[in-house]
Amino acid sequence: MSGPHQASPASPNPLPPNPLPPNSVVVEGGRPVALVARSAGLTALPAWPASAGEPRQLRRVDLAWNELTSLPPWLAGLPELAELWLDGNRLRALPEWIGTLRALRALHVDGNALTRLPDGLGELTGLRTLFCYGNQLTAVPDWVGRLRALEHLALGGNQLTSVPAALWELTGLRSLNLAENGLRELPEAVGRLTGLRMLDVGHNALTEVPSALGELTGLTDYLYLSDNRLTSVPAVLGRLTRLAYLNVTDNRLTELPESLGGMAALRELRVYDNRLTRLPDSLARLGELRELHAMNNALTGLPPAVGELRQLTELHLRGNRITRLPDSVGGLSRLAVLDLRDNALECLPDSIGGLTELRHLDLRANRLRALPDALAELPRLAKLDLRWNKFDGLPAAVTRLRSRGCVVLL
Repeated sequence: MSGPHQASPASPNPLPPNPLPPNSVVVEGGRPVALVARSAGLTALPAWPASAGEPRQLRRVDLAWNELTSLPPWLAGLPELAELWLDGNRLRALPEWIGTLRALRALHVDGNALTRLPDGLGELTGLRTLFCYGNQLTAVPDWVGRLRALEHLALGGNQLTSVPAALWELTGLRSLNLAENGLRELPEAVGRLTGLRMLDVGHNALTEVPSALGELTGLTDYLYLSDNRLTSVPAVLGRLTRLAYLNVTDNRLTELPESLGGMAALRELRVYDNRLTRLPDSLARLGELRELHAMNNALTGLPPAVGELRQLTELHLRGNRITRLPDSVGGLSRLAVLDLRDNALECLPDSIGGLTELRHLDLRANRLRALPDALAELPRLAKLDLRWNKFDGLPAAVTRLRSRGCVVLL
């Protein structure tokens, strides 16, 4: 691979004469193994200090968060370089000679101004991590399919409207980030990436997602489908029994499938800013769920068995149309935060006294006229917000809570 700036790997060009920042050269066994000049205000790469020894043995170069607009050809002469960090610079292009860095395993170029990826990158068949988030890419080259060793690929925050079919051949991927683009379609071929632990296709223009997502049973960490144009999600999501975090916020969903209850490992579920009128009854089977965020929907109530969510610590329901809570809510014995602001509650159940770990209760802008005495028995309640209700006099529970130091806003 050659280019107009190619330098001989055997005799790298000298660096500019200005000095490197202090302590930027990491030495092991008398040999320099890393150059770390992160956030150093560099506009060009400074001179290599003669006292530091031969730079050809560098294994890591970290120049992230500087103001570099180009890379010096001497980098092509680093045959042992395994990690190259260039995040947050002003690079508009990468040189073709980057394909000569055959030992490279991780390339980080997030937050630059790249408009294309050089063909030389396709020669780096040992590359395991390629992060190009937040650039100006309009296309992904077909050669990406040759990077069969890739485990982590981030192409989010660009200007992509599609990705090549070759991308779905990268079956070794463990994380794939395609968020914040203009993707209109996610093909069934995504189901081939069975090694994925994280998939992010949020903030695109998807109107549907394929049933092949149900094949990604290796997903354990995150699945982001947020901020698209989805009107439904496939029932096969219930097959993702190892997934810990699901985000389908900011879509046009009117319902969630009952199969959701099969996601036994789910710890955080975010469904806010949709058009949901109900939550599936199967939600009560999510025994590991810690956080449920369902704000700004059209919910009128909660599943009768919601109290089965024994591990739940946060329940966010602001901006719905909930008129009453089921008695089972008292079973949420680990709940610490309950946000019910901007609903239509007319009363609270006595069972609310079972929320012995509750610390913050927001009841603003409901239709409450009274409070149950059981509210005053909550031992850990530190803040109770009751503003914008119309009580028939001062509830006795307020006086008792204030007397023990709870902040009550009326």
